[in-house]
Amino acid sequence: MTASIRSRKHSAARYATLAALALAIPAAAHADDAFDASGDADAVVVKGERPGFKAAASSSDKRTQPLLDTPQTMVVITSDVIRQQGATTLMDALRNTPGITIQLGENGNTSAGDTFQLRGFSSQTSLFLDGLRDLGAVTRDTFNVGQIEVAKGAAGSEFGRGSSSGYINLVSKLPRLGGGSSATLSAYSSGGYRGTADANLATGETSALRLNVFTQDIDAAGRDVVNRSGWGIAPAWGIGLGTNTRFYVFGQVVKQDNVPDGGIPTIGYDGYDFPTNATIKAGKRVDRENFYGSINDHEDVDAALVTARIEHDFASGLKLTNTTRYGHSTMDRVLTGVNTGATGIAAPTPADPSTWTVNLSRQKVDQENTILANATNLRGAWTAGGLTHELSGGVEVSSESQFNRTYNTSYATPTGTVSVTVPVVSLYNPNPNQTLPDPLDTGAFTDGETTTVAAYLFDTVKLGDQWLINAGVRVDSYKTTTSGARRTVAADTGYTVGTLIPVHLSKDGTLVSWNAGLVYKPRANGSIYVAIGNSATPPGSANFALSDTATNIGSPNLDPQETANAEIGTKWDLYGNRLSLTAAWYSTEHQNEIVEDIDPGAGVTVRQFGKRKVSGLEFGAVGQVTEKWQVIAGIATLDTEVEDGAATGNNATGAAARWSPDLTGSLWTSYDVTEKLTLGLGGNYTSEQLRVVAPGAAPSAGLSEIPAYWLVNAMASYSLTDRVAVQLNIYNLLDEDYIGSLNNGGGRVFPGAPLNGMLTLNVRF
Repeated sequence: MTASIRSRKHSAARYATLAALALAIPAAAHADDAFDASGDADAVVVKGERPGFKAAASSSDKRTQPLLDTPQTMVVITSDVIRQQGATTLMDALRNTPGITIQLGENGNTSAGDTFQLRGFSSQTSLFLDGLRDLGAVTRDTFNVGQIEVAKGAAGSEFGRGSSSGYINLVSKLPRLGGGSSATLSAYSSGGYRGTADANLATGETSALRLNVFTQDIDAAGRDVVNRSGWGIAPAWGIGLGTNTRFYVFGQVVKQDNVPDGGIPTIGYDGYDFPTNATIKAGKRVDRENFYGSINDHEDVDAALVTARIEHDFASGLKLTNTTRYGHSTMDRVLTGVNTGATGIAAPTPADPSTWTVNLSRQKVDQENTILANATNLRGAWTAGGLTHELSGGVEVSSESQFNRTYNTSYATPTGTVSVTVPVVSLYNPNPNQTLPDPLDTGAFTDGETTTVAAYLFDTVKLGDQWLINAGVRVDSYKTTTSGARRTVAADTGYTVGTLIPVHLSKDGTLVSWNAGLVYKPRANGSIYVAIGNSATPPGSANFALSDTATNIGSPNLDPQETANAEIGTKWDLYGNRLSLTAAWYSTEHQNEIVEDIDPGAGVTVRQFGKRKVSGLEFGAVGQVTEKWQVIAGIATLDTEVEDGAATGNNATGAAARWSPDLTGSLWTSYDVTEKLTLGLGGNYTSEQLRVVAPGAAPSAGLSEIPAYWLVNAMASYSLTDRVAVQLNIYNLLDEDYIGSLNNGGGRVFPGAPLNGMLTLNVRF
């Protein structure tokens, strides 16, 4: 990476965070030396009892039963797993559960923040933090995460709109009595560093302060110029700890200052096609390290939130929880992608590849997100008519908004076209220090808001020692409003093309979501269950942006998408409840799906077609096989089909779902060889992911699929003293050449990281 690019990274805020990290370490040294393994297991473990891979329960007050008796596939990724793997982002940690695939973005665009599919459906609106919806185009960091909960299957009764195939909930680290403070410093083989500190300080018999911070400057493995840089601070205060009334106030500020990755052309990859030019079709691959962007590419993210929570345990056994949160985030990003469609690559001198060029696509995101939410929950148990009821009910009120400006390199006005020229660049030898024009502000924008008032009730009825009936219902009253402006097109009669006109739209309605489950316990340590549930997703759910264009997926004239899910499974806790084994069959039907369908000769149309079905099997294991041997593993199958769809295209009847591998698997296992030495080994398998799923589709430029691949990772940790340990993580141990993700157009790819490593010094105070 050139000095001119790196110099922009080291701001005053960066050094302020380093100072906070330095201050946190001596503060931690005054904390109680006793390590509280029963708390949120997130401090560095150097010697002694580790927190473990297995969690007994979800953090949600809505769930009244332990995971063993919950009729739903649910994976909890604990901080011990995150620590052993050196996972620094949410996407890193999610590799511990099968059925999740990363998405690059639509056509030429690159998705902002964490974007993925869960069991074949987009989960863009299904990210939560401490049970409240988490907004923002942010790559989520794990520095303040105690555990990650992944629930699979329709979950509308728990969280309302969206949640078609489940949700992901991140649990924040909160103050606890006692000590357990720690710090880490990591160095990367690709170049760069990362430092974290977690200081927990008891300030009284029932109060404590906690401070989590991180700072990093990490070059991407196997990629020139691309860099992740940033810092974060998360203070928290708790009073009344260990009493019947507990109050927490906690916040988080994250600053990201990245050089984003626009990917590389797919030319030369196995299966690459370029129907209009045989010479280009036969061209060799570009260097995987090539950077096709500009010296002024950037991704600046600022995210901040503050949360207040009060919990009270009544003498009757009832528990009341109230949580209020305000959050705000902004993203300013300029990114350069490659545009390699039918005319995107040129070969002026076919015999001389050094003359070959590729078109560039300049993209800009200017986005602001705000959320204000309050949630109240009351849970308890009582016996009536010889039956034990465990109930959880509550109300939630929220206001979520997103503001987006529209940028482009060319746009029409009533007096003509305004544009900037983005030059072509060398296909095989791009210049990473080139200066490219920024996209233009078109004057168009959207300012969308969704307000929601919801009420829910869950009840688990125990019929003796062996049967449980679980049921829940949620009613959401929502209203989405969008204000903004857009440029007119030829279809807008009465206007000159390119006229900037105002947009004011709204949609409101009521969503009713429910779930029901029956659990049979043949033994106390096992369960067999059947469960059903649903969810609904109205237009504008992802970004609160309704559209007055009939062919837009945000049209308020469209009906909510509806999802129904069924699951049959079994769960068993073995070896003194240290190891959990799970197995499940699931089936999800998605109706009224809203899809932009591009058909030759017909242009872009929107269809709410009948039904898409996804079904499969999932198996999991997590916990301790022996006192020294831990494991977290899963394998999932995915069978997708459009049962009632469009006549042609990727949404045609009989088509599969894009980017949905038939088989995925994950494994991580560690073994304490001695009291001081722990070794870990694991990996992931993903079968092929199809881009083109239309039955009988003609060849098109680019790649049509991501080939199957294996990844193997390893870890070794050695305790130098009772408080100091070193840890080595090696990623992609076999140096597998694989594709991490591919865009919908098939012309741009993110190559997976090659063999690389991280060395970490762990200190506990």
